[in-house]
Amino acid sequence: MFVGKNAMEKIPLFGWMYKKLHITVDRTKLKSRYETVMKSLRAVDEGKNLVIFPEGGVLSNQIPLTGNFKDGPFRIAIEKQLPVVPVTIYNNWSILPDLLFQRIQPIEFLVHKPIETIGMDISQIKELRDQVKNILDHELKNRFNL
Repeated sequence: MFVGKNAMEKIPLFGWMYKKLHITVDRTKLKSRYETVMKSLRAVDEGKNLVIFPEGGVLSNQIPLTGNFKDGPFRIAIEKQLPVVPVTIYNNWSILPDLLFQRIQPIEFLVHKPIETIGMDISQIKELRDQVKNILDHELKNRFNL
């Protein structure tokens, strides 16, 4: 189950299906962000896996480094004592520059080792968030010789 921005709902037909199958969030509204965390916690309780992009989207149309991460995904992982599996997507910036002009090409990615959260508490959200961000940034820098 994906957790993604509610702008996806505006895409004809796909948006309706996306909203029915996934959890959407209006990142500009505090209430929506809170409700998204609550829906995500319930989804985990129902045995569903979550895919969350903590940086909230592609921020550049050039070789990227990650943007600032939101705390929500890490709060969910710690509250539910679930591992976080970082995934570096090397070329999302070139595939998804704009919803109207998607480029069809293979997605290149690397799935990193899971980071366990067993025994962590809410006070360690920043530590976990920074650990994941560092893993992804390090991989991107190495891949693109930055």
